[in-house]
Formats: sequence, structure tokens, C-alpha cells
Amino acid sequence: MQDILTIMNTLRRPRLLIRAARAGVAEYQREQHLKRHLGYGPLPRTGAALMRLIEMESELNRQRRTSDAAYSLVKHVDILIAMMGEARILRATQARP
Repeated sequence: MQDILTIMNTLRRPRLLIRAARAGVAEYQREQHLKRHLGYGPLPRTGAALMRLIEMESELNRQRRTSDAAYSLVKHVDILIAMMGEARILRATQARP
């Protein structure tokens, strides 16, 4: 199994999606964003949350690529924002001794 951050680094998405997500990641608030995507209750740890977000984003990307009528661009960008925010948190915790 690949490392979570390696998965994040190898993701290839359209530039416009990534630029939109990067613009929003500065406003990322873990409690608010994760509850919206993962449901209410206790929040999972950063790694587990990131894996669930990656799975959700993968499904959204499949919908985008197949022109599925259920695809939501807004939700896709919001999930990417949450993924980037969680990856930042994970990198920061790994950098600490």
C-alpha cells in the first residue's frame, strides 16, 4: 500500500480544479469541513480522514470523467480543499520530533 502523502503527490487532476482548491485551502476548518463530508460524530484521525476523502474524491473524479449527471463540481472542489487541508495537517505532525 502506498503512503497517504505519496498518493496525494501523485494525484493528477485538471489545473482549474487544483487552482480552485488551493484558493480555498487557506480557509480550511477541519471541524466544519469534515463534518460536512464525513458526517457528524467524532472526527477520525488525520490519516483515516484523508483516506476516506481520497476514496470520495476518486468517485467524484470517475463521475467527472464519465460525464455522470450526478457529478457536482462544487462538491469535488470542496473535497479537494479538505484533502489538501488534511495533508497539510499530516505533514505538520510528521515534521514534529
